[in-house]
Amino acid sequence: MTAPAEKTNLLGMPKAKLEAYFESLGEKRFRATQVLQWIHQRGVGDFDEMTNMSKPLRDKLKLIAEVRGPEVVYDELAKDGTRKWVMRMDNGNNIETVLIPDGERGTLCVSSQIGCSLDCSFCSTGKRGFNRNLTSAEIIGQVWAARKTFMPYAPGPDRPITNVVMMGMGEPLLNFDNVVDAMNLMMEDLAYGISKRRVTLSTSGVVPAIDKLGEVTDVSLAISLHAANDELRNQLVPINKKYPIAELLAATRRYLSRLPDKRKATIEYTLMAGVNDHVDQARELAEVLRGLPCKINLIPFNPFPESGYERPSMNATRRFQTVLNEAGYIATVRMPRGDDIDAACGQLVGKVEDRTRRSARYIAVQQVSA
Repeated sequence: MTAPAEKTNLLGMPKAKLEAYFESLGEKRFRATQVLQWIHQRGVGDFDEMTNMSKPLRDKLKLIAEVRGPEVVYDELAKDGTRKWVMRMDNGNNIETVLIPDGERGTLCVSSQIGCSLDCSFCSTGKRGFNRNLTSAEIIGQVWAARKTFMPYAPGPDRPITNVVMMGMGEPLLNFDNVVDAMNLMMEDLAYGISKRRVTLSTSGVVPAIDKLGEVTDVSLAISLHAANDELRNQLVPINKKYPIAELLAATRRYLSRLPDKRKATIEYTLMAGVNDHVDQARELAEVLRGLPCKINLIPFNPFPESGYERPSMNATRRFQTVLNEAGYIATVRMPRGDDIDAACGQLVGKVEDRTRRSARYIAVQQVSA
């Protein structure tokens, strides 16, 4: 068999697509089950190690397919246990993945795009602009690579990654098909076996895609709201001009109504000093969310250079939380994590890329001087 110009990366294929792939090769569908377990449950990317398949099939796969995850170019552990990776994609751009431990739970924050086109005013990732969507292999590859950091690579009660949130760089609903494929792998019993309650997609409010999402999956939903009225949200989250708060919350209700259980949406609200942290705004938020099954995650702003925003005081944060709690909501404060190795989401990528550029310039100067 002649090798193709470009091999097929099996890493990002959910079970149904992998079954179709093996059928196209004239193989039985159960081969997909074997390969899924080797790749995702055992962390194996070398076909020679997949010993429950015949040698001729392994040799065929080596010619036409591969299991290729992202390259980890930065890996650091913070004092509070937060672990952050920068991973390099095919075109040389970097994305960021973060693991946040909390007792027995480990939440992996996964990116869906290189950069972001939504340009939310308080987000450092948006300031970097948009490059491209990640493939399903590049999305699930973040889970694969993060899991490979911890040995032994095996599923079980002691696994370090128990939850995944599509809350890293990018707007996941603008990369719909690849994100859905990757989330299906996260929930696949033959792969990572993460509960649908523990896989969460966070969106800034692409309303038609929320409705489409409800037709194909039942993962948990988080809404990046950050304001209780359209005037302010238009400034903070520009997509609000196209899909205002009333439409966004209506779509959220429709999504929740499709779920077979009584799950709540998570409302994400980044608190910025003097912008959206006043108690009157907390009361307004409580009223806007009235009747929506939800819990509220308050996030003190994580400053980055030239953002123009500041983190609110702890007193202001607690006052805001108290108003919501007294209104009957479960409102928690997500304190910044990993401050000693990074500031805001996307900042770590910038630091690594700056360091890489400096290194390249140094090497170039050395070559010229030689």
